[in-house]
Amino acid sequence: MRRVGLVTSGGDAPGMNTAIRAVVRSADAEGVAVFGFEDGYSGLIEGRGREIAARDVGDVVHRGGTMLRTARCPEMATPSGQAKAVEALNRVGADGLVVIGGDGSLKGAHALAAHGVPVAGIPASIDNDIWGTQMSLGVDSALNTIMEAIDKLRDTASSHKRAFLIETMGRDSGYLTAMAGVICGAELVVVPEHEVSLVEVGEIVESAHERGKPHCFVIVAEGASRNVDEICEHLTVHGIGYEARVTKLGHVQRGGSPSAFDRLLASRMGARATSELLSGRVDFMIGLDGAELQPVDLADVCARTAQSGVRFMELTRMLAR
Repeated sequence: MRRVGLVTSGGDAPGMNTAIRAVVRSADAEGVAVFGFEDGYSGLIEGRGREIAARDVGDVVHRGGTMLRTARCPEMATPSGQAKAVEALNRVGADGLVVIGGDGSLKGAHALAAHGVPVAGIPASIDNDIWGTQMSLGVDSALNTIMEAIDKLRDTASSHKRAFLIETMGRDSGYLTAMAGVICGAELVVVPEHEVSLVEVGEIVESAHERGKPHCFVIVAEGASRNVDEICEHLTVHGIGYEARVTKLGHVQRGGSPSAFDRLLASRMGARATSELLSGRVDFMIGLDGAELQPVDLADVCARTAQSGVRFMELTRMLAR
């Protein structure tokens, strides 16, 4: 290969810039150029981008977001959109493509592989909902952001004897919510994968008050069947001993400097993806398996569903005594 394309797609995640840096510099070490497409698959389809040299990725290892920017692109799911993407790669002389993104982005990469494009995927999603890797880029950073926010809320919660209902990201996956429940000492987590009634939530919060706890935290995924406003109204109407307050963390969870873990993981994944691609492997993603990185077939990644963190829900309840 003489040149590879590079795209960051879907929701941004801390560590994307670090992965871009690793791809560019590991390719440069092998005498291979990198052409970065801007604004995700939209930029790829339209052929918008620029060549990225080793010096262009200086001072990005600590920056959140993505220097190539990103966007959703429904057209990439269509045969015509995929054909345009292949044409754009041919126009810039790219012999392969590295895609950094979540499950939808990796499905787009797999679709391009069916058109004969050698593709390498790097999983980046704070939801940690990608099959074939124990951790995706951005997950650790997002959890640290959530933890810092809840630790600060704890101070004011204790001062006013309040129950805080905290909404985290997670439209379909409760991974962030379940993990945050354990590391932040929540009374309860509410996730999309598990139904919970308002009565059950009220009983758990009231029990915390009866046990003399100065505050109470319930962490709710944005995609859960019971949302934070609904729960807050129920607790307020029925009176459970605490004043109830809502905090929605929103997109702050996506931003900020990547953690040490994410920087190391992004650097390793970027270098390994580039190495495997230049060695002739096609249609794969680099996944974390224990302490090691392994190539995983994109066909399997796209066909399977990742295990969520709901198995940690019971641990949250047990430790909330």
